[in-house]
Amino acid sequence: MAKHLRIGLVLPDVLGTYGDDGNALVLRQRARMRGIPAEIERILLDGTVPDNCDIYTIGGGEDSAQVIAAAKLAASPGLASAAADGRPIFAVCAGMQVLGRTFTAHGTQVDGLGLIDATTSPMSTRAIGEVSASPTRAGITATLTEPLTGFENHMGGTVLGPDASALGTVKRGVGNADGSVEGVVQGSVVATYMHGPALARNPQLADLLLANALGVTLAELEPLELGEVDRLRLERLR
Repeated sequence: MAKHLRIGLVLPDVLGTYGDDGNALVLRQRARMRGIPAEIERILLDGTVPDNCDIYTIGGGEDSAQVIAAAKLAASPGLASAAADGRPIFAVCAGMQVLGRTFTAHGTQVDGLGLIDATTSPMSTRAIGEVSASPTRAGITATLTEPLTGFENHMGGTVLGPDASALGTVKRGVGNADGSVEGVVQGSVVATYMHGPALARNPQLADLLLANALGVTLAELEPLELGEVDRLRLERLR
């Protein structure tokens, strides 16, 4: 388990509006605390998207940022190749929409990467505030047991197609569209509307993604006892 972990931070210069870069930092720190060497590779707009990172994180941004990101990722197919190879990809908000089939930006429908069977169109009211959900335990998230929590801030309503599963069942907040489900799981992709950063607020999810990147099970990953993290989670879940 002592492999060197490469964490691909995808387009932080475009999809970096809401602090979701912190998800890559959380993965790196939780790996290093277990003695696993880990580095973040910043994949910028003027570079090439590699297909051989061990795990990828993608953040959120405005409509214009989404359009730019979708065009870049379509022209540089490394992320699609990584998904086909089963490498974990964690996407938040606009990142989730870009990985879907279509999304709407500035009133125009835009093609996404099609890595998840989901379409996004504008909602009449912005979803903003705390969101919590119970994990559906679908696909690669089948071993998740702890409640999910984050902060949502989006106008996009995401509808899942038959090839995609929800990450969680909403207990508080709006989630994808109507207060029923939150996030997407399909293949090696896990996506959500939860900011926070999401992996700081959901350490079990962070560890599950690490385990998948390392090729081990969640149970095989050395546990971390961090009382301050547990206390913060309890506050957020209340």
